[in-house]
Amino acid sequence: MRGLSERLRQGGIFVWFSGTLLAFCLAMILCLVGFIAAKGLGYFWPSPLVQVQTPEGPVLGEITGREPARGEETAKVQFHVGNRDIYGQDFRWLPTAGLPAPERPKDAVLIERLENGPFIGRIATLSHEGQVVATGPAAFHGALEHLPEAGRLRRDIHDIEKGRVGDLNLRIERVRLARRRAEGKGDTAALQALDAKAAELQSTYDQVQTGLEQARAEAKAWTLGLQTADGQGKELPLGSVVRILPANAMGPFDKLGVYLSRLWEFVADDPRESNTEGGIFPAIFGTVMMVLVMSVLVVPLGVVTALYLREYARQGWPVRAVRVAVNNLAGVPSIVFGVFGLGFFVYGLGGGIDKLFFSDRLPTPTYGTGGILWASLTLALLTVPVVVVATEEALGSVARSQREASLAMGATKWQTLWNVVIPAATPGILTGLILAVARGAGEVAPLMLTGVVKLAPSMPLDSSFPFLHLDRKFMHLGFHIYDVGFQSPNSEAAKPMVFMTAFLLLLVVVILNLFALNLRRKLRARLGGSTF
Repeated sequence: MRGLSERLRQGGIFVWFSGTLLAFCLAMILCLVGFIAAKGLGYFWPSPLVQVQTPEGPVLGEITGREPARGEETAKVQFHVGNRDIYGQDFRWLPTAGLPAPERPKDAVLIERLENGPFIGRIATLSHEGQVVATGPAAFHGALEHLPEAGRLRRDIHDIEKGRVGDLNLRIERVRLARRRAEGKGDTAALQALDAKAAELQSTYDQVQTGLEQARAEAKAWTLGLQTADGQGKELPLGSVVRILPANAMGPFDKLGVYLSRLWEFVADDPRESNTEGGIFPAIFGTVMMVLVMSVLVVPLGVVTALYLREYARQGWPVRAVRVAVNNLAGVPSIVFGVFGLGFFVYGLGGGIDKLFFSDRLPTPTYGTGGILWASLTLALLTVPVVVVATEEALGSVARSQREASLAMGATKWQTLWNVVIPAATPGILTGLILAVARGAGEVAPLMLTGVVKLAPSMPLDSSFPFLHLDRKFMHLGFHIYDVGFQSPNSEAAKPMVFMTAFLLLLVVVILNLFALNLRRKLRARLGGSTF
């Protein structure tokens, strides 16, 4: 009994207890991240195509799930049969009782296409401009031969639509607005010049549209004749095909190549099919850019507030009340910040900016609607208490002797703060920024009211002047998870995208934090402090 009392007094038991809890928490975090990564990354590996015979006919697809027997219900197996435009659904549950042994036909293919999800079946014919040029295995090999050229045409069409056509539309809109202003001033000479410019742009636009239509027609020249397992046929332009996979005839290295190709497509491409297929590059770009803009806004706001409260304000009940208010802001629900951002930033500041500087565009709002600037400002307000508290602690940790030495050498209070105190407190300020980034990157509710969208037509940063468009709406990984997971019309097909997007969001937050941690470590090493 005395030994137990002695151990409790020394605290050794509590140290072991705390260490055990820490290890348990780390294990849970690793298990959660591992589960998300496995569910997400495993989606890109090609699965074999299995065919079984049922009383209703043959079923061909990927086995994506199993359900054990429960009570009177028999065990079931889930097939991803694809062919949504033919069957009306992508997945089908079949009872395992009475099912014959599954087969893996060598000629079965999975065709990833731009619309209606994948097609699972067989390639029957290959046609060029309506004339059949190959059938059977020859059609399959011919499709693989012409697929790269069809992919190049598809990418060219995409670049023209989002590049040249978008740029011409923007220039035509600017000329229209300039003409509207000239009409208000009654400037006849300017109107004539603008009309000539508009005619020139319209002529260029018509030429681009003609070339675009020719490219679209060329992309549809090659056509696949497809056949499902139960004999239903379908025609598919080769230009709509993303990838053709003979899943049962692929070796390990072929599957690895497809896996890496799919993974790169997910990271670098645009989404399609209601965000359940394709890539999420706009969401990655929007998330990173929003965090960077938020960081640029929150650091000056938080540091200036902390400097005033710590160094200049006379300590008393007003300052204590301000500190209490700042600390209480950290407990306000994020949706409240979203409502404030919508009312104050979007409708208030944005509407005022439109009236002062963009009146010629009204009633179409420019800044009086959601955008990445207002979303970043809202998140800056959401995370500023973290930066204020961390900065105050960092300023208070600077040795008094350093301040006194600077003042004794004739420096003013501001010179002392700028050259001595703030540089020494910079690692602590970065600690606040790291915490702000970690919270702000995962917030979704405020963004839904201040600028995030399901699919952004243009990114906030592009090659059009002024290059950085803070008024544009944007995509975000957190909102993408919500949209795909809870708003998707095809929830079963969206599950892997939810896991993969969640894993990618975790990865983005970790990378941003590691960058800030490395910067803090270098600053601490330069100032002679701890590197931890």
